[in-house]
Amino acid sequence: MPSLSGVSVVIAGAGLAGLSAARDLSKKGAGVTVIDAQARVGGRVLTRREPFLERQHVEAGADFIEEGQKEIRALAGQLGLRLVEILPGGFTGIREVAGGRRIRGRRVWADLARRLGPEIRSLCLNEQRWDGAVAQAIGRESVAAWLERTKAPKDVRAMAMALRGFFLADPDELSLLAMVDQFAEVGPPGGEKTFRVKGGNDRIASKLAGLLGRRLHLQTILRRVRQTASGIVAHVESQSGLAELAADYLICAMPATTARDVIFDPGIPDLQRDAIHSLRYGAVTKTALQLDRVTWRKRGKPRAFGTNLPLGAVWDGNEEQHGKHGILTLMAGGRASLETREMLTAGGPARLIDQMSWLDLRNANLVAWDSVSWENEPWSRGGYSFYHHQYNPALREWLARPFGRIFFAGEHTSLKWQGYMNGAVETGLRASEEVTAVVRAKG
Repeated sequence: MPSLSGVSVVIAGAGLAGLSAARDLSKKGAGVTVIDAQARVGGRVLTRREPFLERQHVEAGADFIEEGQKEIRALAGQLGLRLVEILPGGFTGIREVAGGRRIRGRRVWADLARRLGPEIRSLCLNEQRWDGAVAQAIGRESVAAWLERTKAPKDVRAMAMALRGFFLADPDELSLLAMVDQFAEVGPPGGEKTFRVKGGNDRIASKLAGLLGRRLHLQTILRRVRQTASGIVAHVESQSGLAELAADYLICAMPATTARDVIFDPGIPDLQRDAIHSLRYGAVTKTALQLDRVTWRKRGKPRAFGTNLPLGAVWDGNEEQHGKHGILTLMAGGRASLETREMLTAGGPARLIDQMSWLDLRNANLVAWDSVSWENEPWSRGGYSFYHHQYNPALREWLARPFGRIFFAGEHTSLKWQGYMNGAVETGLRASEEVTAVVRAKG
């Protein structure tokens, strides 16, 4: 492992990207300082333990770790954390049709993939590149426009709507390229074995933060970065006032929604600025309902559902935990986020329970609940990034491109794992490698 002794790095963002970069750079001997605007670490990883009974908890933010996500699985093991498999069988579709009937089934996922076949083949022949004519042609069409153009049947339209619980965008907003790329890479969402961290996903962030000690500064906002030939100066604001942090390099591991507020001096390239400023983050409300009995855990029956209902996707939120109570997690993405909030305001969680008729919750009593709308969180302003059909696909590569002594990380900069915890960890490690490569090149 190369030595970075004597090299100093400021890392803005104490989510999994920034914390992973800090750990890797520290192991190489670099001096790191991590700052974050929030009063906690983890970013959009948020495990809620209150107000739930029986010491149960739920993931109010990032939830799933998939089998093929090597970096976060390796990191959890290195930190001494155990992963527990959840949601056997993956997601089943629940679609509402005329008359309010709800139909469940898996076949429609395969039908959607088959109908995307020509676009998938075209993108794969271009090695899934986002910088060419094929990506431009696919990317400027919305999913809704594609459904209309191909005269898709109602079942397929319903499942495309259900995918807003994954992409956090409605079909009229989402670029067809994002859906095609997903199906080309790994198929429909939720097809792999899925895991959570035993005891809560936030244990990853807590363990990483514990390694930093006094090198971690919370409630510290990055306002400006001045870059010279010899280093950077980060202008920060905390409860103590304004301060300057001088270092050799800076890693910006903030969401694009807040990175766009940072003043870079000199300014980042125009294309990079456009990439960051035009990237959208999906609205999402995650609601957890703790019930006094578990009616949905039946052998051979699904425990996770993608729906085109206003409540979004639904899954078992705590099957890996002890206790007789059970928690259902509801993830309402896109416009369903507002619809869920309106239902909660009008009738409380009972309105959401009434929507889940296929789970037969009539004999279960609500004992606790919690809800988080990520678009209202000031330091995220959304759940995670998504690609609008007006976003120029060629700009995507600029999200991760270094600018002199400044490097960028975060799930939004990941090509394969955008939106996942693994994307955050992987890009944090990538930024660490980029710093290492630059130091090595300088001799």
